[in-house]
Amino acid sequence: MACFIVPAAEAVVTTAAAKLTKGKISESMTHKLGWLNRMLWGGSALLAFEHVWHGELIPVFPFLTNAANPVDLAEMFSEMATSGVGMAVLVTGVWGVMAAVSHHLEKKARSLPDAEAQT
Repeated sequence: MACFIVPAAEAVVTTAAAKLTKGKISESMTHKLGWLNRMLWGGSALLAFEHVWHGELIPVFPFLTNAANPVDLAEMFSEMATSGVGMAVLVTGVWGVMAAVSHHLEKKARSLPDAEAQT
């Protein structure tokens, strides 16, 4: 129904944060924040396409088929609160693990002597 709206909203926030912090945080963190943005925007786009495919998202107002009926609207908000938030948290958690592993590998590479780093 509308579960893609939650990760899309997070993507808007993280994109704005990336633009506002550019030059104020490390280049590595800026790059990693870009990963999160691409994961969120890509996932939201795929979910929106899936909703269009199943006729739940239409090109006329109110755009979401369940937004026209108050009973369906409550169900839509429930789905956003459960599935949408769950997906956003999962994507952010996966990104957090990716960023932590990347940071560990970067730190390890910096600690290698130059001779070992070249091989």
